[in-house]
Amino acid sequence: MKKVIVLGSTGSIGISALDIIKNNRDDFDLVGISANRREKEVLEQADYFNVHNITLSGKAPQSSKINFSGENSIIKLIEETEADIVVNGISGAVGMAPSVAALKSGKDLALANKETMVMAGPLIKKLADEKKQNILPVDSEHSALFYLLEKKKREQIDEIIITASGGPFRGFTADQLKNVTKEQAMKHPTWDMGYKITIDSASLANKGLEVIEAWRLFDIDLDKIKVLVHPQSYVHSLVRTTDLAMYAQISKPDMRLPIQNAMYYPEMKAVPGTYLDLAGKDLSFTAPDVKNFPMLPLAYRSAEAAGSYPIVYNAVNEIAVQALVDGIIHFTEIPEITENLLNMDWTHEASSFDEILGIDERVRKIAESLINQRK
Repeated sequence: MKKVIVLGSTGSIGISALDIIKNNRDDFDLVGISANRREKEVLEQADYFNVHNITLSGKAPQSSKINFSGENSIIKLIEETEADIVVNGISGAVGMAPSVAALKSGKDLALANKETMVMAGPLIKKLADEKKQNILPVDSEHSALFYLLEKKKREQIDEIIITASGGPFRGFTADQLKNVTKEQAMKHPTWDMGYKITIDSASLANKGLEVIEAWRLFDIDLDKIKVLVHPQSYVHSLVRTTDLAMYAQISKPDMRLPIQNAMYYPEMKAVPGTYLDLAGKDLSFTAPDVKNFPMLPLAYRSAEAAGSYPIVYNAVNEIAVQALVDGIIHFTEIPEITENLLNMDWTHEASSFDEILGIDERVRKIAESLINQRK
C-alpha cells in the first residue's frame, strides 16, 4: 500500500487524486493533505479519509485539528510525514519549493505543478537523480508523452506534438479579442480547472508553459516540440519517430487518468468512467494562431534564450493574469507586459533554488510596477 500526500487537496487536481484514493482504498493510504484557505473543505476531507497531518498554508486556522499552518507549513508537512509519493497539485510558482522538499525527503513526485520544471528543470532533475526518486508528470499532455517515450530511444524521435484545446477564444480575430471579458477567459470549453490555468489556456500561455516543461522534462530539442490545436481533447500528445510514423495517446479528457497512472507507477489500473469509444467521434487538428495568441511564441522565445528567461515568462504571466482578474488590465495586455519583461537582460542562469526564487521575486516587482503604470 502506497502512502500518499496530496498538496492542493481542495483544488481540481487534489479532488481528482482523492477520488482515486477513495476508489482504491486497498492500494493507497492518504497520510497528508494541504489547502491554501479552504479550511472547511480540507477538514471535511481529513475527516472522511481519517487524515491527521493537515496543512492550511494561506491563513491562520480556526480548528486545532490543523497541525501545520503559515509560512513553510507545506514543507514541514512533507518533511515530517512518512509517505511514498507526493501529488503536487499546487498552482503557480509557490509549488516549486514543495516539489524540492518532496524529492529531498526521499519521496516520488507526481507533478501537476508545471512551474516546477519551467523555473528549475535542470536542478529538479539533478535532485531527483541524486535521491533516486521518480518525477511522474500529471499534466495530461506530459503524462501521455511520458508513456509514449518510455520505451523509445531518443535517436528514434523526430518530434513530439502537444495538443491544445484552443481555449474559449479559438478562432477569434484580433478585433474580437479586444472585446473579450475576464469572465469569458475563465470559462474553458473542455476542462474544469482553476481560474489561473483556465485563463492561461485562453491565452495559450498554458501551452507555452507546457512546451517549456516538455523541453526540460524529456531533454527534447526545442525545435522538435510542436503544438497542434485539437478542440475535442481526446488526443493528448503524439510522438513522430524517424520513420515518420506517429504514435498517439488517446483518452477521454479526464484528469483522473494521468493522476492515477502516476500514483500507480510503474503499474497500471483501469480508471472507471474513462473508457473512450472512438466510433462516431470526429477528431480535428489545426495549427495554433501564433499571431493573435503571442504567448505561445513568447514561450519558445524564452526557452531559446535560456538563462533566466523561462523564470521571467512564468512570473510575469502570473502577475498579469492576476491583474486581469482584478480588473486592472485587459486580456490582450497579458502578452504585451510579458514581452516587455522578456526584452530585458535575463541571460544569467540561476545555480540554486534560492537564486531562482530571488529572480522570480524581482520579476514580479517589475511586472507589478509596469501594470500599475497602466491604471
